Amino acid sequence: MSVKKDPSGRRSVQAEIEVPGTPEEVWKAIATGPGISSWFVPTQFDERAGGDVNACFGPGMDSVSKITEWDPPHRYVAESRDDMGPNDPTVATEWIVEAKDGGRCIVRVVHRWFTSRDDWDAQFEGHEHGWREFFQILRLYIRDFPGQAGHCVQLVASSTASKTSAWLAFTGPLGLAGAQPGQMLSSPAGQPSLAGRVERVGPPEHAELMLLRLEQPAPGIASLFAMPMGGQVLVLMRMYLFGAGGEAIAARVEPQWQSWINANFPSASS
Repeated sequence: MSVKKDPSGRRSVQAEIEVPGTPEEVWKAIATGPGISSWFVPTQFDERAGGDVNACFGPGMDSVSKITEWDPPHRYVAESRDDMGPNDPTVATEWIVEAKDGGRCIVRVVHRWFTSRDDWDAQFEGHEHGWREFFQILRLYIRDFPGQAGHCVQLVASSTASKTSAWLAFTGPLGLAGAQPGQMLSSPAGQPSLAGRVERVGPPEHAELMLLRLEQPAPGIASLFAMPMGGQVLVLMRMYLFGAGGEAIAARVEPQWQSWINANFPSASS
């Protein structure tokens, strides 16, 4: 089990990644609204102690937290409630930027919560896995688009099929099924424009996951994955589009992709 417990009853999970950049550069990527929206989810970020952070994971899936400690460009802490359901514990999320030799930094996120029960341990283990995957996007963002503001297209579909079947229903028509790292892929004619290099696919225990370095519909990054939630399977794709035309392209392609989602996953339009 990856959940750590200390004698006081506090539990925690954490994830970290090493990325290029100075602490100031990395801080902009994790502790500003434009920065974190360029690799995580669309986020409004009030950069101060006492400020609010509102992260939107999809329609009706907002996470709101309040900054309790603020020490740029090294560390901040934000506390949240009700992200996982009624009566969940207050969670303190700590972000740390640690400078390393060679112009690199460690980014670490730690979730801490107090409870005498293990009701939430499995969900927080899922948080840990989720951060590892988001950190792969962060690494790619800082490597290829440092300091740029990305424009996020976020799409969510649901399915009553198995996770494997829902994943194939999403990736198959786009020509992505069975893709391997390093492959250059593009969607077939008649499908929404999507082309680029496969950066990462999930391990066997999380096979329904893919990370692309995009060339079309604009230079950027795409993250695709499927996960069970609430008796269904959610299939999500987030495209982070960069460059001078990124914002206009995002506005143009989002309704095209939403129509495709509605056609292939009818429950997404209900």
